[in-house]
Amino acid sequence: MVLGKYKQITLARSTDKQIQNISQDGGIATGLLAFALDEKIIDGAVVAGPSDEMWKPEPTVALTADEIMAAAGTKYTLCPNNWMIKEAVRQYGLEKVGVVTIPCQTMGLRKMQSYPFGTRFMADKIALIVGICCTENFSFESLKTFIEAKAGVNFDLVEKMDIGKGKFWVYTQDGTINFPIKETHGYEQNGCKVCLDLVSELSDISTGSIGAPDDWSAVEVRTDAGDTVFSKAVDAGLIETKPIDEGKFGLEMLTRLARQKKEKAMKEIDRRKELGLPVPYKASSEKEDPLANI
Repeated sequence: MVLGKYKQITLARSTDKQIQNISQDGGIATGLLAFALDEKIIDGAVVAGPSDEMWKPEPTVALTADEIMAAAGTKYTLCPNNWMIKEAVRQYGLEKVGVVTIPCQTMGLRKMQSYPFGTRFMADKIALIVGICCTENFSFESLKTFIEAKAGVNFDLVEKMDIGKGKFWVYTQDGTINFPIKETHGYEQNGCKVCLDLVSELSDISTGSIGAPDDWSAVEVRTDAGDTVFSKAVDAGLIETKPIDEGKFGLEMLTRLARQKKEKAMKEIDRRKELGLPVPYKASSEKEDPLANI
């Protein structure tokens, strides 16, 4: 399946006005983790928290809703959240950990749970994985370089970044600048070129803006754990939902972009195989879905 296995797919957003004001789109990751914490479904969450340098996140163990909200918003550079799970379990003593991940990180956690050699005291503590849709990611220096080059603004003045409608958007106090997303190609992490997963297929719940109108998120509820948290949040009135548009600007767009990412990555994987270079997947484009091996 192009979008992976899921129980339901819907549009959703947080009803909390504070979360709406600080979040990237519908505030689903922030809203769900804060709700899960309040309901004792998790004891804490590993999130991409703020650091001393703007737009350079640090993995953080959040123990309160305020700490979760302090990490709201997308940062288009890597944050090693998986690394912080060990500290969440061993230093903070958390028994039920929530974590926000991008697709490659989600794969790593599921591998750890499937083969918990040396991690058996951490793998079973992961209670909720909220996956973020990801087309590609950038090193901090690459992000800074192409924004200053393409948008022509001082990186320190950037207040928000977003990807949508085929463009990279940069927000400052003086206004909004955008440029085609294709102009960021070449700046992405090398591993992004062989990543087949747009929608964090192996998470409990995945969320992103693709296929959703402004201020909403497209949400795929994938597992029993994800379904429990999401349903309870909806019943409590903290998340509102509406059907996703199945047309070209909704589900059709999400499906098309997910398929394109798989096809593009598979071509690069096959190219590297022909050159004798190592690749992280065993399957070839003519056989099975490589993610089935995770």
